[in-house]
Amino acid sequence: MVSAGRDAWIRHAVLLFGVALIVFPIWVAFVASTLTAPDILDAPMTLVPGPHLLDNYHEALAAGSAGTSGQGVGRMMLNSLVMALAIAIGKIAISLPSAYAVVFFRFPLRRLCFWAIFVTLMLPVEVRIIPTYKITADLGLIDSYAGLALPLIASATATLLFRQFFLTIPDEVVEAAKIDGAGPLRFFVHMAVPLSRTNIAALFVILFIYGWNQYLWPLLVTNSPSMTTIVIGLRQMIGNGDAQTQWHLVMATALLALLPPIAVVLVMQRAFVRGLVETEK
Repeated sequence: MVSAGRDAWIRHAVLLFGVALIVFPIWVAFVASTLTAPDILDAPMTLVPGPHLLDNYHEALAAGSAGTSGQGVGRMMLNSLVMALAIAIGKIAISLPSAYAVVFFRFPLRRLCFWAIFVTLMLPVEVRIIPTYKITADLGLIDSYAGLALPLIASATATLLFRQFFLTIPDEVVEAAKIDGAGPLRFFVHMAVPLSRTNIAALFVILFIYGWNQYLWPLLVTNSPSMTTIVIGLRQMIGNGDAQTQWHLVMATALLALLPPIAVVLVMQRAFVRGLVETEK
């Protein structure tokens, strides 16, 4: 009993230590977002929140800082939200029927088509970025939501995961659906998709965060301040050389940028965990 109690105490201590390591930088950023720039640079910076919380966040949301050309954080967060939602929904919408076709349809070169999709896992955006940018520019999609999202929608990872799940559907279920007169489309809509809902939820969370955190592609495909995403805007706020950085606005923006991903994870937490660990379908 004593040994079990000691082990439990050690586990809780390690857990609390890990939580402290994660939470402390966020607390420092929050405190800095409530101070003025001179207060932050006055070392050592206090760890007690200051009186400028509402003023700093209002200024960040409305006007940003000097590095963002007066573009407010609210607009940048909207751009990132549209891009992340379009990428997540688009990837799932394309990957579901692709995986369904590979598993349930018999057509020539079916296995070759799957492996052609799978091989694209070895071609990240950085490798194909020049031809992708050329195609995007030729289609007139620069400085547009379509240009931000469409080149990143195709997903071999999601196709692979849905394929592996569809392979677990018993043949008896497919045969029963055929006996009931269900065609391929009806089986897909009424059986395959509902059975995949936990996988869809888990993938949606992962893909939303993937789209929200994109940096290199939005940096290339957007030119006007009105299409800047939050990750790009946060980098622009940090001055170079002798430029003075408004750290109180940078910290406020960083915390605001955390809110949508955190909200998505909290809202879909139960389905997200089930989609990752559930084995019985």
